Amino acid sequence: MLRPQEIVLGFLDCGMQVHPDVVSYIAEQGDLSLIPAIADSVPSDVSVIMTEHIPGFTRERDGTRFLTEAPVDVIYGVGTQENNGVDFTDFVHYFRDRYNRLSTILRTHKVYAGAMPIGGIAKNSRYYNMEIVLIGMVMEVRNTKNGHRMALLEDPTGMINILFNKDREEFTEAERLIPDEVIAVTGQLSSDGSLFFANSLARPDIPINHAPFLSETPGKAVFISDVHVGSNTFLGEAWEKFTAWLHEQPDIGYLIIAGDVVDGIGIYPDQDKELTIQNIYGQYEVFAEMLCKLPSHLQIVVSPGNHDAVRGAEPQPSLPPQFCQKFPDNVILVENPAVVRLQGVSVLMYHGRSFDDMIGLLPGASYTRPDEVMIEMLKRRHLTCTYGERTPIYACREDRLVIDPIPEIFHTGHVHISGITKYRGVLAINAGTWQSQTAFQKQMNLQPTPARAIIVDLQTLEPEVIDFQE
Repeated sequence: MLRPQEIVLGFLDCGMQVHPDVVSYIAEQGDLSLIPAIADSVPSDVSVIMTEHIPGFTRERDGTRFLTEAPVDVIYGVGTQENNGVDFTDFVHYFRDRYNRLSTILRTHKVYAGAMPIGGIAKNSRYYNMEIVLIGMVMEVRNTKNGHRMALLEDPTGMINILFNKDREEFTEAERLIPDEVIAVTGQLSSDGSLFFANSLARPDIPINHAPFLSETPGKAVFISDVHVGSNTFLGEAWEKFTAWLHEQPDIGYLIIAGDVVDGIGIYPDQDKELTIQNIYGQYEVFAEMLCKLPSHLQIVVSPGNHDAVRGAEPQPSLPPQFCQKFPDNVILVENPAVVRLQGVSVLMYHGRSFDDMIGLLPGASYTRPDEVMIEMLKRRHLTCTYGERTPIYACREDRLVIDPIPEIFHTGHVHISGITKYRGVLAINAGTWQSQTAFQKQMNLQPTPARAIIVDLQTLEPEVIDFQE
């Protein structure tokens, strides 16, 4: 695989700067001759080469949209899930399914299509001094005493230690490796075949040429999360303003709520001291009353979070019927995570418990910038990579936390801080909360961004933020 530095230097020799996506594209193609071809084809006033300057470059949608008459199509996350106990063999199926699906995505790139089985190369002298591609799951990762990065990589055939040299370009990405993510590496075996020296590292990622689907008809959706009904910090006055505002917006047809609709009972020590509604049924009844006051033409989609009355392990089942009997008929209950389509526009709903893990594992990650963490999830094509951290995982034969298909909108909550970004055609939204600063947040010196709703035009995917505390 071509090294990013030589691609950048190639464009500098032509007197041009280059966007990182173009560098990634050329590296994946493995063809340096693309540099002069691109440089010769761009207008003279262009100083930074973008993907649209690549000859023959076209954007493609992930999958086909079969539009139905249903106002909301639930693609994934409907129905009930098993709540039986799990056996250790379930984890074998779970992680093998993850490896198979993410390695298949990686093999769609030409440079990784010929990845070799780890068990077939280890201590095999015929592969010494050859450029080899491996695809595997990171079992563990650590720093060596000399400051290099070492990852133990495993596939169904074996495992091998991968060394990322601190003086090489790929070391920056190697510092962001986390356990249980699936990656591709290129490099060479050591002379005794026990170690693999990495030259490059790649993740499944969103394709550079990904094109989002846009609705052909007018429509808007509102995205919120973390309502926390029952908490003494719930912002009831701001919610009333939000309700009144929705009644004045006939062009808004959807309300998408990503979890923690109530504050729950016994979620953390001494929670009862911060509750205005001490009964879990009472919390959901009040939330139901709030939904009934919203415009009846709205299609409301509700998924659970870690404060809701469902199991904590992800994926979480939808809210149980006994808590939702007073919900209006225009409410659709889905699991966490779930994929729904609004006029063909695919929305991945995920409450976001794994923010806690990702922020602890990734250098520089912060609760104040949730959109950056969401990009890291998209790069790994997985919502909750690492097993055994703060996010409990329910082992299934299928890993339901893999990001596949690629959504147009990625919607999360949990951290109570709003963030919006676009990454390779995906609009990533964290909607914030409807709860003012809690005692725990004061201890952590975290300032929430409450009472905000994010409106997205489904024909353009352009977001707008409305603050109901102003």
